[in-house]
Parts: sequence; C-alpha cells; structure tokens
Amino acid sequence: PAPRAEQRPLAFLLPILCLVQVHLWAGHRFDGTMATTDPTLPVVKNMVLLDSEGKRIAVKYYSQDWPTVQAQSSFERSLWDKTSRTNARQEAEIVMFDDYIIVYKYLGDLMFYVTGSVDENELILFQVLTAFFESISIMLRQQVEKKTVLENLDLVLLAMDELIDGGVIVETEPVMIASRATMRGSDEPTVGGGAAPTGGMPMLAEKSLANAFLSAKEHLTRSLLR
Repeated sequence: PAPRAEQRPLAFLLPILCLVQVHLWAGHRFDGTMATTDPTLPVVKNMVLLDSEGKRIAVKYYSQDWPTVQAQSSFERSLWDKTSRTNARQEAEIVMFDDYIIVYKYLGDLMFYVTGSVDENELILFQVLTAFFESISIMLRQQVEKKTVLENLDLVLLAMDELIDGGVIVETEPVMIASRATMRGSDEPTVGGGAAPTGGMPMLAEKSLANAFLSAKEHLTRSLLR
C-alpha cells in the first residue's frame, strides 16, 4: 500500500523559532556519509530541490536509506506525488511520509524539501529548510526559478554543502551560507556553464542581511496576528 501522509502547516512554530537555539557541530568532515559521532546531534537525511513537474534539479543524500540512484528517484517521485497538490507557498508545511519527517516549501516553480528521521526535531528541520531556500534566494538576487537555478547550479550545490556536511548541520544563517558559497564559487571553475553572480559580495551581504531581518519581522508579525 502507498505510504500515508499527514500534513499540517508550520506557521504555529514560527514564534517558537525565536527561542530555539540550534547547537551546531563543525568538527570532522564526513564526505557525504551520515554522521554517527554523537546520536544527540540533529541530522538531515537529504535535501531535495525539484521543479514544478517533480524533476530533479539538485539533491544531496546523506543516508544509505536510498543506496541507489533508482531508489532516490523513486523517493523523489513519490514525495512529489504526495505534496504537489498542497499549498506550501505562503508557509512551509510538514508531512509524515514513509516513516520520515519532511518539511517543504514552494518558491516560484521550484520545490524545496528537507528530510529527517521520524524522531527528528521539526523546528530544526524547518530552520534548515529556511536556510536552504533563503540562501539560494540571496545568491540569485530573489530570482528563484528553474532557469536561474540551472544557470547557477554550481553555487546552489556549494550552498547546500555549506549548510549540511555529511548530514550534520554546520550553518543555518542564509547570508553566511550565500557569502561562503559565492566566495568559493569565484575561486572554483563553474559547473554546467553557470557563472557566479557579480556585484561584490560585501554589498550583497549587507543588503541581504537587512532584507532578511525585515522579512523575518514581517513574517513573524503576520503569524502572531492570525
């Protein structure tokens, strides 16, 4: 039988996020394998970016739960089938799917997903999801759409690496992630023809930080007034 999905909005979690401190660990690198050093550390099983038709744009898997490309593709298709008709544009949503907790949000013609184990902290997964799409939005000057992402796929993958290392959360501040990914991208050959945005990262970081604070303030105010 098909996995059952249970969906509920995450708007009620937003005020709590202001009080949550995520303990990050930035020690040894794991080269893509799931971290096992400390079982109390929050871990992410995958980050998935799909287009509006459920086709893969960029993914990072940190668990052997999906050992083959075929298994990953099957998971992505089933996930898209379960979530493609939900309303996750205004607010991120959460779904219990196939014994995993998945938080997701639609932005433009793209679908952002973060997966954790069934007993993982929802707030932490939501914070990772927010860092995921906001860092990409910063790097792409708010032009988050399939065409722009594909043209800058190297930066997107670098940002994912700055956020998660081997399943361990190493950074959740979108401006920092965007800054590091952009600096690394300027020092490395581009992939797939994508070029790093120009214009000076310090100015970008300054503007993005102000925008991030304003956006967070407005978002929280709307949530509290509902």
